[in-house]
Amino acid sequence: MEKKTNEELQALADKATSGDKEALESLVMGVQDMVFNLSLRMLGTFADAEDAAQDILLKMITHLSSFRGESAFTTWVFRIAVNHLKDYKKHMFAHAPLSFEFYGEDIKNGKIHDIPDLTQNVERDILAEELKLSCTNVMLQCLDTESRCIFILGTMFKLDSRIAGEILEMTPEAYRQRLSRIRRKMADFLQQYCGAYGGGSCRCKDRVNYAIQSRRLHPQQLDYVEANEISVKTMLDVKQAMEEMDDLSQDFSFCKAYQSPEQMKRLVQELLASAQFSVIKNA
Repeated sequence: MEKKTNEELQALADKATSGDKEALESLVMGVQDMVFNLSLRMLGTFADAEDAAQDILLKMITHLSSFRGESAFTTWVFRIAVNHLKDYKKHMFAHAPLSFEFYGEDIKNGKIHDIPDLTQNVERDILAEELKLSCTNVMLQCLDTESRCIFILGTMFKLDSRIAGEILEMTPEAYRQRLSRIRRKMADFLQQYCGAYGGGSCRCKDRVNYAIQSRRLHPQQLDYVEANEISVKTMLDVKQAMEEMDDLSQDFSFCKAYQSPEQMKRLVQELLASAQFSVIKNA
């Protein structure tokens, strides 16, 4: 969506709640990638992120009349998304939370040798890249929900601390302090264990068969390497202020952004075109 002022977004929201489908579609299409990527980093898998993102977009639509332009439209959507995701219990890791201790133990002692070739004729380099991207994303699940949210807002979306603090209902100072500690914790773990983003001994290529055997990697379903990467700047007006906190930005280069999956886009379009739309917009 072309960058618009708060006044223009407020006008679009007013038109949408009055039944203008084009205005609503413009608003939804403008934030769906942002919502999907936040969901992906918060929940850990593409499938869970698609489901949650659809829920969030529907919630956005049904609450659109409450948007008054008092904050940026993206900030308003972030608040809806964050509140939804913090309480989301339907994802893979909701009832089996990870920890850095568990992750580190698996890297050190996982029996990666003497496993037969399970690559199903898929190139090992491709599988290693998929494992690298999925592993670093799942690693975020080692953080508690609020810490994960702070890390994602500050490191991936680079939100200004005042905006992020408003979304998370904390002072900018508290947000910056929390973000700095979490970033250092993440960086230390990567430095100790990860060979791709730190100085560790773990090599994705060596762990491909182990990951397939553990059902962490599926050769016939390569979500990350098949997704279309985009710049976060195409989703929102990225602030650079938070990157000035420390020199860790390169350590977190795995925080890539992706276009929403085609299936999700189709479902959103079907929602907007559905006969039940008149009920939704008046909710």
